[in-house]
Amino acid sequence: MEVNESCIFPAEDALELILMFDRAGIVTYANTAAEVKLGYEGGLCGIHISKVFPGAFEQGEDRLETEFSFGKEVKKLAAYRGNRTCFPVEARILLQDKPEPEVQGHFRMSDRESGDFGIYICMAVDILEKEFLNREISQVKQEAQLALKVKSEFVANVTHELRTPVNGILGNIKVLLGEDLDKQTIRALQMMERCCGDMNKIIDNILDFSKLEAGKFTLEPRRFHFRNMLDYVRSNHINKLTEKGLAFFMTVSPRIPEYVIGDELRIVQVLGNLLSNAQKFTSVGKITVEAVLTAQVKDKIELFFMVKDTGIGIDIEDQDKLFQSFSQVDASISRKYGGTGLGLTICKQLVELMGGRIEVASEKNKGSTFSFSIWVGVSEEDESLLQPDHIDMPLDMAAFEDEAIEDARQFGTRENRKNLEKNLSKLILCVEMENWEKAEVFMDTVRQLTQEAPGEVRRMVLRLKMAVQKENYDRIMADFAELNRVLQIQGGG
Repeated sequence: MEVNESCIFPAEDALELILMFDRAGIVTYANTAAEVKLGYEGGLCGIHISKVFPGAFEQGEDRLETEFSFGKEVKKLAAYRGNRTCFPVEARILLQDKPEPEVQGHFRMSDRESGDFGIYICMAVDILEKEFLNREISQVKQEAQLALKVKSEFVANVTHELRTPVNGILGNIKVLLGEDLDKQTIRALQMMERCCGDMNKIIDNILDFSKLEAGKFTLEPRRFHFRNMLDYVRSNHINKLTEKGLAFFMTVSPRIPEYVIGDELRIVQVLGNLLSNAQKFTSVGKITVEAVLTAQVKDKIELFFMVKDTGIGIDIEDQDKLFQSFSQVDASISRKYGGTGLGLTICKQLVELMGGRIEVASEKNKGSTFSFSIWVGVSEEDESLLQPDHIDMPLDMAAFEDEAIEDARQFGTRENRKNLEKNLSKLILCVEMENWEKAEVFMDTVRQLTQEAPGEVRRMVLRLKMAVQKENYDRIMADFAELNRVLQIQGGG
């Protein structure tokens, strides 16, 4: 079948391979890309299509034999060059049964003689480079998965090996604390006990992070009492908060059912981590926790939590660092407050696993509000207690601000003097009881409360801090008396 020389073939400039062949399988047209790619001596026109695609077509006596399904569906074939080497292509072959002036919008052809008319149009794309890149990508993925597996196994083994001696030390410390020892030895043992506890928390964080990164972390949802869970969280933190002189408030919406279905352990972990951070970075003021119901879809409800503190706060430009692995806002934070920088990263991933998201709103020296949402299930017996048309709306963050309380960090204000007096009294009480660890905690609070004080006051506070660190009772009492005298004068008392 010959093509009229007056035919117009815009496909000539196409990058894909375009072939036309008749019902007998004889190629009647090949564009430039096909001629170059296939490299048949003398050109492609006149050869049988089975030479190009031997796996898809066979040469019959008078007709083309094939099981190829013609149409718009793309098939993967092997295209053979003139030198009998081959390369993969993705091809589709259309059958034009009737002589029409336009064929697929690309070809204008002369009229055909009536009878057994038929023209096949093959459009193929060379995917050799694509397959090569796919193999490389697949290999890189396999290598990455293997490296991740090796890393996870290494982390698991190392943390297990670390936990064994730490727990061994902790056990012996508990035994020694039961003996009749002098105060200095007891204090040293208590410090070692605290360090072992901190080490175990770090190990737990590393293990959780490793599992989350490897995609091996799974939630274990079950039905649990929601308010009992919050009571447990409160009891775990209330002592440290009250010891530090912080007020603590927890409010729960009455619309949240008594029982919900979720991973209680992980919800406790997220709340516990946020409360620990709030306590760590707050010296004066209060910490507030609120839980509300914000949405319901069938037997699922969205719970929204807010943990607000009046601590050191975070600059807006530094807030993006909070949820990054092994990241602290700055190096001084890590030196002063400790931590691996994994806690908030783990919180973020756990919250996302529970179908929610976590955010922060903060201002330097004005405190922070961490909020997160999760989806939990509700059993049939509890679902009937829900009021779907009356969900809670989270309170505006400004509503948490107690406008009657002045900023305690601003030296010289009534609230500042009040907090200084309270913390200095607790400091001296700890010194009298020789509880030096707690004395240092209250000393740090005093330093924060006097950051904006005149230079004379700041120097006195520094001397008092050094005396506390050295456990020098006489020096502490003398420095305290002098500082107290100056504060009374500064306050007009």
